[in-house]
Amino acid sequence: MSNSSSSSAAANASNDSHISLNPYLHGMYRPVSTEQTRLGLPVIGEVPKDLYGCYVRNGPNPVQSPSVLHHWFDGDGMMHALWFEDGRVEYRNRYVRSQDFIDDLRGDCPSAGVMLPATGARPEKPYKDTANTDVILHNGQLLGLWYISGHPVRVDPRTSTTLGEDDFGGQLPGHVSAHSKTDPRTGELIFFDYGLYEPWMSWGVVDANNRLKHFDKVALPGPRLPHDMAFTENHVILHDLPVVFTEQALQQKRWSIEVRDQPARFGVVPKYGKGSEVRWFETDPCYIYHVINAWEDGDEVVMQACKMVPNPRQPNSRFGPYTAMVHVLSLHAVPCEWRMNLRTGQCHHRQLDDRLSEFPSINLDYSGRASRFAYIQSIADSDTLRFDGFYKYDLLSGHCEQYRFERNMVGSEVAFAPRPGGSGEDDGWLIGFCSHTSGESAEARIWQADDLAAGPIARIPLPCRVPAGFHATWADGRDIDRARGLVD
Repeated sequence: MSNSSSSSAAANASNDSHISLNPYLHGMYRPVSTEQTRLGLPVIGEVPKDLYGCYVRNGPNPVQSPSVLHHWFDGDGMMHALWFEDGRVEYRNRYVRSQDFIDDLRGDCPSAGVMLPATGARPEKPYKDTANTDVILHNGQLLGLWYISGHPVRVDPRTSTTLGEDDFGGQLPGHVSAHSKTDPRTGELIFFDYGLYEPWMSWGVVDANNRLKHFDKVALPGPRLPHDMAFTENHVILHDLPVVFTEQALQQKRWSIEVRDQPARFGVVPKYGKGSEVRWFETDPCYIYHVINAWEDGDEVVMQACKMVPNPRQPNSRFGPYTAMVHVLSLHAVPCEWRMNLRTGQCHHRQLDDRLSEFPSINLDYSGRASRFAYIQSIADSDTLRFDGFYKYDLLSGHCEQYRFERNMVGSEVAFAPRPGGSGEDDGWLIGFCSHTSGESAEARIWQADDLAAGPIARIPLPCRVPAGFHATWADGRDIDRARGLVD
């Protein structure tokens, strides 16, 4: 055997080892290989006739088999979507075709995944933009967003076709992070960005017609790694949390983090204000991946979110080079509330429950104003991230209901679809995917949100697997039609 052949064989063996040790490439996480369209899906039960719009979930789905160390976050974005109309259901899955996705297929994407050093070839975007993390509706179109502040990718909610990256008519000053928000009252997109290796954070407002309306930056003591933000009617809430890059990571441009012994801070700034107007509220050290909601209550700005808590499970070395990744991704968190008093400068924190739960969703019509109900995924006791059900929290009374999947099934983030002309915040339906733990089959389920005990009112077997993924949303067909000028 020649030396070149030996090198090739060694490289392939190394690649096989990396793939075999990475649990986020197997079983319920294993990517699907084709895009599909299926019309007129069979339904067990009945889909409500007035359920009109799109349930869509984003997530990682590598289009090519990884040849190097691969983080779950590196997978190319793929949206799995259900379109509901007149009791009928259609299914589509499509890659989110970010520019980096297109370039990578050609073999010339200048950036790699987060487990490799940043190349420096593209300082403004050191890692591949996969657009795989989040999906929201703005101006009648879906936005695929990436958590390391990538470029928003617009997607047609009816066909799941990628329409292209968006820079808001050439006005976007930088990037847009996942977990940017849409204000249901104004139609505005409220986004945030941060410098991976620079000491600043920023926020902006894009109006309902996709024009940049406001943008400013907030100075920080050093680079930060926020994951989410919040907004109220008049304010934006930015997160300065004590999980940061190590000094060595900053010097070498590597993705390596540490937890510092310093308070968490929430920066409250007027939505259309200046960065210099930010007011910082300190609280106990913590990390927050996902906000539930935020609103104003007299002098107070209230934010509810899932706060990370210590994971009693020890890192499992059987995952080799992926041990740290697997341990971090297990997401032990509980729902909490912070009240920031703009008059006194005080911040009060309380834990709302001790059940492990993450990936919260609400009736999006209540975003930015006082809400009562939250639907939060229940976290299974396992090495990898698995949703074994979800909770419906009544955050006013403290009551909690749980829906638990069958033993061999795991779920996706559920989204709330309001009933047209509904009588209250929880008058509507919850929609979500669930899959067999083997990853070989999947279905969608619909629940009546105010009667979880009755179980699903409809089950929809799907034509292909839906690998475990990230965030979902409900895109109401009436909002889509209004944005397109089809209705008043």
